[in-house]
Amino acid sequence: MRSLLKFFLFIFIATTSLGFVQAGEGSANKSQVKKGQFLGAKPTEYPDWFKESFLDFKEDVADATAAGKRVLVLFHQDGCPYCNAVVEQNLAQKDIETLVRKNFDVIALNMWGDREIATIDGKTYTEKEFAAALKVQFTPTMLFFNESGKLILRLNGYLPPRRFKVALEYIANKEESKSSYRDYVAKHLPAGKSSGKLHAEDFFVTDKINLGKTHTKPFAIFIEQKDCPACDTLHSKILVDKGIRETLKDFTVYQLDMWSDKELTDLTGKKTTARKFAKSLDVKYAPSILVFNQQGEEVIRSEAFFKTFHTHGILTYVSSGAYIKQPSFQRYLTDRAHDIQAEGKNVDLWHMDSGKK
Repeated sequence: MRSLLKFFLFIFIATTSLGFVQAGEGSANKSQVKKGQFLGAKPTEYPDWFKESFLDFKEDVADATAAGKRVLVLFHQDGCPYCNAVVEQNLAQKDIETLVRKNFDVIALNMWGDREIATIDGKTYTEKEFAAALKVQFTPTMLFFNESGKLILRLNGYLPPRRFKVALEYIANKEESKSSYRDYVAKHLPAGKSSGKLHAEDFFVTDKINLGKTHTKPFAIFIEQKDCPACDTLHSKILVDKGIRETLKDFTVYQLDMWSDKELTDLTGKKTTARKFAKSLDVKYAPSILVFNQQGEEVIRSEAFFKTFHTHGILTYVSSGAYIKQPSFQRYLTDRAHDIQAEGKNVDLWHMDSGKK
């Protein structure tokens, strides 16, 4: 009997020890996952002709007005590839550089910076507090002010040179008193090479659009137009991404032509047209992606040129519910990048195929 007890005790100790060893090996394997790379970040040297401001905006507006210029405030952050594109692609074009230098005092602000700012109405903030107060979610974000210090145009994100130049001309020529920015762009944006069609996707709702209905999950509205090179790029190089397509399964997804008179039911349950609805939401850019929670509240929108990582992040920011606890989209993106890297996957801010593999 005593021998039998010793035998069972030996078996128990052996199997328990083996379990500890296997658990230890599992933990070791997990900790040995090689961290993914962080790619696409680009350092930027801003032009020396940007204004060296004391960051008293009332004085800045007065100085600009006296010189026959207007104030352009540019929010940026370190490593931002889209900010880099503003300098190395847009401002590198002589006609754009000349247009900016002649008509604007450009003041660069770091959205995470600690320099003190005095606003037009005399309030003081640090750069990062000012960015938070303005709900800056993207870099670059550009704010254009008139001679009275009134904000007359805000661009949330990067615009390629052709469209950026039209925005500059709109402000430089003081067209805001004659036309909305949306209508001005429609009239003056040079035609680019495009497919000339709206792109169908299998995740778009094909029934008559009713945005006022009760939604059982978040929804996204893709607002596009037919003659739209950027829309072609969105569909051919970004929405083909497997990760994005998988995430879109968590949404009800609608597509609208921003210039169409096709009837729909809006968010309040009223009948309207796609054209009127887009105008009512101040949609100025095609393609724009407006992302709503299940309750029909707009959480975030993409209204500039974004590649795969940022486009996917805009969607997961809502589908994951992260926006509820984290009001800063940029901080969410940073956390998301760290999580992806921890899984041994690379994060690439700048390539169209980011996340496909």
